[in-house]
Amino acid sequence: MTYFGFLLRFLVIPIIIFLVITWWDNKNNRPTNGFQNGNFVWRIIGVHILLALVYTTPWDNYLVATGVWYYNPDLVTGIVLGYVPIEEYTFFILETFLTGLWWWFLARRFQEPNQPFKPSKNGRITAFGILFAAWLVFTYLFFLGGAEWTYLAIILFWALPPIFPQILFGGDILWHYRKLVFTAIFIPGFYLSMADIVALTDTTWSISKDQTTGILFFNILPLEEVVFFFITNVLIGFGMTLMLSKVGWQRFEEWKSKNYKGLP
Repeated sequence: MTYFGFLLRFLVIPIIIFLVITWWDNKNNRPTNGFQNGNFVWRIIGVHILLALVYTTPWDNYLVATGVWYYNPDLVTGIVLGYVPIEEYTFFILETFLTGLWWWFLARRFQEPNQPFKPSKNGRITAFGILFAAWLVFTYLFFLGGAEWTYLAIILFWALPPIFPQILFGGDILWHYRKLVFTAIFIPGFYLSMADIVALTDTTWSISKDQTTGILFFNILPLEEVVFFFITNVLIGFGMTLMLSKVGWQRFEEWKSKNYKGLP
């Protein structure tokens, strides 16, 4: 299966389905509960696509350049930007778009939580501290650990820093909408992990055995790939929730009125 064939089957088709559902919801003015709606959602999805391209490109080029993952040259077009085939950049865009549409689909169907929102600055700081400690561990493993830690360590070395400001700004908001956030992350993370089995079986791409822990699901799917798909959906799910929640915008406006001083 070619890389573009994978993208068509596992990303483009579900995107088309969710575009039809989104069109129908818009046509019927279906509201979101506690979130912005309409054209603003499209803009936020666009922001996430741009961020995904900018932030992921150097990281992914490093992975290919160092042989952490590699692609079958017979199953790509041959158009390469840096070390990475054009199909991979397309994947960044399509994954973000799909997860953004999935989030919007859920936000229109989940009810506002029964419990009132309870701000917790201490909770946000504690969550940040735990994540920062984890980042230090994986930073050490990336630079000084054995080769088997390379892929797992570089995923978390790369992915955790953008989550820090999300947690510091709105960890309590994410907890308030935890059912929505969990579903928005878990389903696409699981779905793409399962789709990855097909790509690995067909050698659309391959993962270095020497630079992974050797922990495999179903005897083929590396732990690192599962972590990658889930952590990228964490970034998107957290971002969509925080940038579109009304309580998030209220917090931002209050922080802005204080000239962005202190923790919002």
